[in-house]
Amino acid sequence: MTTLLLFAFLSGLVTIAAPCIWPILPIVLSSSATGGHRRPLGVTLGVVISFSILTLSIAYVVRIIPFDTEWLRYISVGIIAVLGLTLIIPAFGAYLEGAVSKLSSKFSPSSGSGNSGFRGGLLTGLSLGVVWTPCAGPILATIATLAATRAVSFDLILVMIVYMLGVAIPLFVFSLFGQRLFNSSRKLSRHTGTIQKVFGVIMIVTAILIATGYDRNLQTNLLNAFPSYSSFLTKLETNDGVTKQLDTLRNNPQKETSIEVAPTMAFPQAKDTNLPYIGQAPDFTGIEHWLNSEALTMDYLKGKVVLIDFWTYTCINCIRTLPYVTGWYEKYKDEGFVVIGVHTPEFEFEKKTENVAGALEKYKINYPVAQDNNFGTWRAYDNHYWPAKYLVDAEGIIRYTHFGEGDYDVTEKNIQKLLKEAGLNKEQDGATDLDALLDIPETRSAGGQTPETYLGLSRIAGLASPEQATNGNNSFTLPKSLPVNNFAFVGNWDLSSESAKVGESGAGLLFNFFAKDVYLVITPVSSEDQIAVFVNDQVVTENAGKDVQNEYVTIDKPRLYHLVSFDKKQEAILQLNFQTPGTEIFAFTFGG
Repeated sequence: MTTLLLFAFLSGLVTIAAPCIWPILPIVLSSSATGGHRRPLGVTLGVVISFSILTLSIAYVVRIIPFDTEWLRYISVGIIAVLGLTLIIPAFGAYLEGAVSKLSSKFSPSSGSGNSGFRGGLLTGLSLGVVWTPCAGPILATIATLAATRAVSFDLILVMIVYMLGVAIPLFVFSLFGQRLFNSSRKLSRHTGTIQKVFGVIMIVTAILIATGYDRNLQTNLLNAFPSYSSFLTKLETNDGVTKQLDTLRNNPQKETSIEVAPTMAFPQAKDTNLPYIGQAPDFTGIEHWLNSEALTMDYLKGKVVLIDFWTYTCINCIRTLPYVTGWYEKYKDEGFVVIGVHTPEFEFEKKTENVAGALEKYKINYPVAQDNNFGTWRAYDNHYWPAKYLVDAEGIIRYTHFGEGDYDVTEKNIQKLLKEAGLNKEQDGATDLDALLDIPETRSAGGQTPETYLGLSRIAGLASPEQATNGNNSFTLPKSLPVNNFAFVGNWDLSSESAKVGESGAGLLFNFFAKDVYLVITPVSSEDQIAVFVNDQVVTENAGKDVQNEYVTIDKPRLYHLVSFDKKQEAILQLNFQTPGTEIFAFTFGG
């Protein structure tokens, strides 16, 4: 942990040199140079506090109070513009300061004008912390991803504090330097009024740039002009020590609530079924919503054989298992068998109940499904996989586990064994034959094919674009070559920790893959978004996937789209041309 904290501090420390922070530095300078002596401290603390709190808690706040987080950005931009206006129109500034002072005196009668510089700086800093998008390396990307997908741990908070401490030191020095420069220069002091007006204009212009999104374009251009910074940040944060400790941080289960699942042979064997006793099945924890059922508990399910299936509706590996899971449920549900689907989302849009409900209808899922949006049940089972299956006997004990695809015959035989062990099948007329197995042709990921490929910064791999990928807007060009299992962005793309968003009409993506089928998780801007699909420089026709019609795939809702289908695995280059800015793509999966 010490190594991670050291590099988190260093990463924050060098942020002042990052192109991503440059667009907000004029506001920092303007605010610090025109206020009281404590104003630089207020600006610095404001940026650190608001950015830290938003990064660690915004996902949880939105779950409690659903709202569009872009409104926070607009409100902050409005505050920055108003503060700029106070510098241009002194009378307005005096009126606003008087109103704030009166309001403050009601809550703190002892507060005087000595705090006005700090208060004004703090307000500016709080607003800047909302609109600032830093150049995220692996450390900050990990913090953002974990904060959005799991309970915030003490270690995660500690890494965030140390990172922001590194940011705060040079930011405070910069603010203080600007203030001292203007206060100590006699020539500048003579023109204080004019300088304040100039800084006011700078703040308003910057606020307009942020509101219209041009600050992100500016970041992109700066990153293109200074590409060495992104390479430096990535190299700084990807040494072996940091990588290992980031992996530990990502996979740090809460042991007080989790179970330990070990290999089958490590446990004593049950006499009747030859299945081990792995451990007591944890109860369902942190479930936001139940579909196809009222809320259930493991105590309520005692006396039944239960299959806990962790899945998410855009995971192609999960989708391939569904014919078996739904088939087992329909076959054995009258014999005392229950399936509980625990839907734990991989992406933000998968948290929406209407999207999950649509998937249940599409895949004809009739068993209860629990929305584990906060990863509570996932952590209780110490799970790490999609899909993952935990088979629980009639006494509530986990007896068998399986992660990923395959071994369907083994899983079904174990279901049969536990039903027999519990005496739930009475071998009477109409009873299910507990020796026959479902006859479903198996389709699974084939060895040697292109692996699942994520497009968000936290798990991006195989990117062949010559430019370094950074958080926010990026401008990409074609690489000189595109090796198999590699892809390249083309044009303007807005990257975040979990996705890539189309920045302009005509942006594209090329992927040199080896597989039979190609799928892509996409979220549209509207129900009429379209993507043109080409394979090996030709319009896709007979090799079009199920979701492609007349060379285009129409994106009607957030889900997994089938783009390409060959008769057998082969190497080919997929080209996607995007028509609508804002279309968001998350991950490719492949079938063999």
